[in-house]
Amino acid sequence: MQTMKSGIVEKLKNGIVLGAEGYLFELERRGYLKAGAFVPEVVLDHPHAVEELHREFLRAGAEVMVAFTYYAHREKLKVIGREKDLEPMNRHALQIAKKIAKEGSALVAGNICNTWAYNPARHKETSKIVRDMYREQVQWAKEEGADFIIAETIEYVGEALIALEVIKEFGFPALVTFGATYEKSKDNVDWIEGCKLLEKNGADIVGFNCIRGPKTMLPLLEKLRQEVNCFIAAQPVPYRTTKKQPAFQFLKQSDDSLAFPTNLDPHLCTRSELADFALKAQEIGVNYIGICCGAGPHHVRSMAESLGRIVASSRYSPDMSQHGLLGNKKVVKQHERQYLDLWK
Repeated sequence: MQTMKSGIVEKLKNGIVLGAEGYLFELERRGYLKAGAFVPEVVLDHPHAVEELHREFLRAGAEVMVAFTYYAHREKLKVIGREKDLEPMNRHALQIAKKIAKEGSALVAGNICNTWAYNPARHKETSKIVRDMYREQVQWAKEEGADFIIAETIEYVGEALIALEVIKEFGFPALVTFGATYEKSKDNVDWIEGCKLLEKNGADIVGFNCIRGPKTMLPLLEKLRQEVNCFIAAQPVPYRTTKKQPAFQFLKQSDDSLAFPTNLDPHLCTRSELADFALKAQEIGVNYIGICCGAGPHHVRSMAESLGRIVASSRYSPDMSQHGLLGNKKVVKQHERQYLDLWK
């Protein structure tokens, strides 16, 4: 007898849900997406690439397949002259996520994000623009069978509240996360107060995604857990942000030029650092733990395993006991052992 799949709220009541995004940067690295506009044209141009990346994250332990509709909204599609592809791009992204989710009983999340259209100085006018953009995307997510909606990387509290309003208008559970680039939101609201406002207005999950790496996101999470009663989410970028450079946009290269967005490689966290983040987030009481731009499946797998999970790709987790020089006594030949001293 087939049982009904639990929704996101039910899953969170039973324990941590592991999420994974990072489609934007990973598909750019693979040569399927243009840095700059960062519009997910790949959904229509090379859908097999999106499908495979979803599958890799699923095998690594991700429990949510997020439709790759980040920046698939009218404002961004204007930039590249593909407004006519707005609906097909959204629907196809949702269909791909749903297809792969079924391979592992994962949930499907529709996705809306920062619009670059909201302006608090012209709140009434720009709120309508933003609301209409969100409504069409959430409507398509509803029609394509999404389980819940993620509104992410939002830097204005006013815009986040519009996103939440639209999500609830369509009857979805809402996960709303801020991109905390600066010390306060762009409309000058403390981040924790912004999350409290979201909770007050009915958000099921609040928190932070992207922008900050593990070290600079953890202090915000500690504060947030003390101030809200709802579920909280954390999806940092896998980059070594610092107190001096809390957002990955501020990270520098050796010549003092900006590393963002295409020269961030020297700042990339190891899989062990992300595993450590997952454990610290668990200790804080974070409910939805994930990863954002820059993520690879190896990061996700390490996070899953740090939380005590065995996932499909755990079959291929490192086992250095089998290595020709670092392995155990049965594997390492006697005449090779002398060279190990050079590695220490």
